[in-house]
Amino acid sequence: MMNLLLDDLPALQVMLPLLCAPLCFILRIKGLPWLIAFVTSILTFAVSFMLFNQVADGDILSYAMGGWAPPWGIEYRVDRLNSFFMLLISGIGVVALLFARKSVDSEIIACKQSIFYSAFMLCLAGLLGILITGDAFNVFVFLEISALSSYVLISFGQDRRALTATFQYLIMGTIGATMILIGLGFMYMMTGTLNMADLATRLPEVMNTNTIRTAFAFIVIGASIKLALFPLHIWLPNAYSYAPSVVTVFLAATSTKVALYVLLRFVFTVFGAEFAFGEMPLQHILMFMAVLAVLTGSLCAVFQTNIKHVLAYSSIGQIGYMVIGVALLTTTGLAAGILHVFNHAIMKACLFLAIGCVYYRHGSARIEDFKGIGKTMPWTMAAFVIGGLGLIGMPLTVGFISKWYLVIAAMEQGAIGAVTISIILIGSLLAVAYVWRIVEVAYFNEPTKEKAKIKEAPLALLIPTWIMALATIYFGIKTDFSVIAATNAATTLMGAK
Repeated sequence: MMNLLLDDLPALQVMLPLLCAPLCFILRIKGLPWLIAFVTSILTFAVSFMLFNQVADGDILSYAMGGWAPPWGIEYRVDRLNSFFMLLISGIGVVALLFARKSVDSEIIACKQSIFYSAFMLCLAGLLGILITGDAFNVFVFLEISALSSYVLISFGQDRRALTATFQYLIMGTIGATMILIGLGFMYMMTGTLNMADLATRLPEVMNTNTIRTAFAFIVIGASIKLALFPLHIWLPNAYSYAPSVVTVFLAATSTKVALYVLLRFVFTVFGAEFAFGEMPLQHILMFMAVLAVLTGSLCAVFQTNIKHVLAYSSIGQIGYMVIGVALLTTTGLAAGILHVFNHAIMKACLFLAIGCVYYRHGSARIEDFKGIGKTMPWTMAAFVIGGLGLIGMPLTVGFISKWYLVIAAMEQGAIGAVTISIILIGSLLAVAYVWRIVEVAYFNEPTKEKAKIKEAPLALLIPTWIMALATIYFGIKTDFSVIAATNAATTLMGAK
C-alpha cells in the first residue's frame, strides 16, 4: 500500500487539494472546512517534500496520467526546479492556513467561510498543477483554475474596492491567459504536440518560422502579465491591498513566483536559451523591464499611505530583482534569481502576516494608524521589522543572501554588471526609505488614548507570523539548503535542451 502511494506521489500533489475543495464546500459544520483544508495542506507539503528528495540527485520523475505514455497522454514531470517551487508553495499554504483560522473568522462571515476554503484549496491545486505538469495545455488549464479561484478569494475583502480590484485582476489575468493560449495554439499547429519535453525536440525543426517567433512573444508577454513585471503590473497593488489578510499573504508569496516558473520553463526548457536569448532579444528586454521594476516599484512604495500598498509596490520591485538574475544569463545569475523567489516569499509572507495581525486589532492598514503600535503590539512589530530588514537586504536575513548572490553574478558581467550593482544598491536604499517610514511611526510616535488600549495579537496569529520571521533569519544564516536547491535548479535549466 505504501509503495503504491509513493508511486503515485505526483498525482497526489494535485489531487489532494483538488478533492479537498468540494469537501470544504459540502461539509459546512463550523470549523470543519478550515480543519479539512489545513490537514490537506500539511499532507500536500509532505508530498512536496518527498518529491523534492526523490529528484534531489538530478533524476527526472515522469508520471503518466491514466497509464497513457507521453507524449500521447498527459505527463506529470518532476525535476529539481519545479520540486523546489512546489516545496515553497505548499509550505506557504500550511502557514497561511494556520493563520487563517483566526483571521478568516474576523474578516469573513461564517456562512461564506466554506466557499472561501474551497476556493483556497482550488487555488493551491491550480498553482501546484502548473508546477508539476509536463503538458503545455495543462499549464493553461491549471493557470485558469488558480486565477478563477484567486478572483473569488480577493472578492471576499471587506472593503468594497475589493470588487474593483477583482475585476481589474480578472481583465488583466484573462488577457495574460489568452495570450499564453494563443501561443500554445501556434506551437501545436506547427508541431502537433503539447507535451513540453516533446515540444523541445520538435521545435528546432520549425524554429525559424514567424509562427514560432509569434508564439514565443505571446507566451512571454502573457507570463509577464501574470508575473506583474513592470509595466504589466497594474493588477497587483489593489489585488494585494483589498483582499482578506490571509489571501494577501498567500498570493503575495506564491502567485507571481509560479508565473516566473512558467516563464523560465518555456524560455529555457521548451524554446531553449539559444533561441530565446540568441535569435530573440529577450535578454535586453528583460533587463530593461527588470531595472524599471526595481526603480519604479521601490519609488512608488515610498509615497504610499496604506502599508499594504507599500508592500505591494515593494513586490513589484522585488520581482525586478528576480528577473535581473534571469537576464544575466549565467548559472550564477539564474541561481540568484531563483534564490530570491524563495527568500522573497518568506520575508513578504512575514510582512503581510504582521500586517494581518495589526488589521485584526485595528481594522486598518493605514500608516497614520500605526502611531505607537510598536509599544502596544511589540511582538507583531518586531516580526514586521525583521521582514523589513529582509527587504532592505541586511546581513543575517534572507534578503541579504539574495542580493549578495545577485552582486556576485553581476560582477561577472563587466560594465553591465556595474550598472546592475548600482541598481541593486539604489533599490536597497529606497527600501530603507519605505520601511523606515513605517518603523518611525510605529516606534517614535505615541499612540492615541483609544489605540493605547489595543492589545497584542492573539497567539493563533502570532505563531505563524513568527514562524516566517524566524525563517527570515534562519535561512539568512543557514543558507545551505536554499542556495544548493536554487543552484541545482539553475543548473537544470541552463542544461535544458
